[in-house]
Amino acid sequence: MLFTSGEIQETVNMFRHENLDVRCITMGISLLDCADEDSKKACQKIYDKIMKQAGNLVPVGQDIEKEFGVPIINKRISVTPIALVAGASKAGSYVEYCRTLDRCARELGVNFIGGFSALVQKGMTTADRILIDSIPEALATTNCVCSSINVGSTKSGINMDAVKLLGETIVKTAEATKENDSIGCSKLVVFCNAPEDNPFMAGAFHGPGEGNAVLNVGVSGPGVILAAAREYRGRPINELADGIKKMAFKITRMGQLVGSEAAARLGVDFGILDLSLAPTPAVGDSVARILEECGIEGAGAPGTTAALAMLTDMVKKGGVMASTNVGGLSGAFIPVSEDEGMINAVRQGSICLEKLEAMTTVCSVGLDMIAVPGDTPASTLSGIMADEFAIGMVNNKTTAVRLIPVIGKKEGEWAEFGGLLGGAPIMPVSHFSCADFINRGGRIPAPIHSFRN
Repeated sequence: MLFTSGEIQETVNMFRHENLDVRCITMGISLLDCADEDSKKACQKIYDKIMKQAGNLVPVGQDIEKEFGVPIINKRISVTPIALVAGASKAGSYVEYCRTLDRCARELGVNFIGGFSALVQKGMTTADRILIDSIPEALATTNCVCSSINVGSTKSGINMDAVKLLGETIVKTAEATKENDSIGCSKLVVFCNAPEDNPFMAGAFHGPGEGNAVLNVGVSGPGVILAAAREYRGRPINELADGIKKMAFKITRMGQLVGSEAAARLGVDFGILDLSLAPTPAVGDSVARILEECGIEGAGAPGTTAALAMLTDMVKKGGVMASTNVGGLSGAFIPVSEDEGMINAVRQGSICLEKLEAMTTVCSVGLDMIAVPGDTPASTLSGIMADEFAIGMVNNKTTAVRLIPVIGKKEGEWAEFGGLLGGAPIMPVSHFSCADFINRGGRIPAPIHSFRN
């Protein structure tokens, strides 16, 4: 891959002035060969394999940063969903598996490790249930571990028993971490159509269809896309779209270079490049501000969904021309707590939970990092999740929910999570109940268009 001197200088300017970065390099590691009837032996096997396989992940990332001048914000690990590994044991709780993952993350110096996960889109095994029951204590007693549960898919429908259980689990996790604004919930995401190669937390896990080890890259550039949008101020939307597409192409080429180099040095396969626009709390690194630059007075105003649809599509079109390894989520994240423009939109009243849900029909992630009142019933949380997963199931796309009921706080108050997780105002939720619907349990059948064989 060759770059002209002009392209190199342009990229340097993106790093210095427009918050361009490689958001994460994530090594996926299969733990299927670590299963053991004795949970202590299984945890030791997990520790040994992760430490051996990812021992050079952080040093390699740091070396590439220095040599290429490319900021790599996070170095991460994803592993096989632990329910698939721990199910071979006789353990009644999987908290020790989670603590083993946390120990690995701390000793290796990675930011997060994902994979305390289960895949229950059609049904729950005993191991799946044990893992879900372990989540509150596991996330309350660890710092670096992220958990994810896939409860639905276009092929399987939505497992409403799991949706009900996860609403209750979110409340328990919030209670277990209430001294820190219920931060445990920020490390738990519930999916429909979860991708097996997602490098972004909290949803990253190394899918059972993946190889022994792989290096995935998440590239982010809201600040760069914002700068491109400014260049086309007042011009027709198709010209703006073309400008965004060209900039996405340039961003992706940089990510391809970093990912290929990191994989080669680590001796693993290069997996995928995720093109998602992932904001940070930093000013100027906001998806909401891009929407405003498109001509929307405040994120959530009429026209927001259309603008977001255009933005997401152009990012994907530009990216697929620059890399044959595009995968993961690849779209636009709109997490409230991690996007200063989105926080401002909540404060000024231009956006609400229902509008955020509407926006997820055209972007890839879902209702992400949304703080709600701590007294929100578990059934209401389950209802919000069910609505979001219906969007994913019917539209054959990934949707996810990361809700944080902040214990002891009410609508309009502030919750602080710190670091990349940021902070968020507590958003209102509907006071009308869906408990009778959620308590039915069962499964929402797959839509008719799922039968494609």
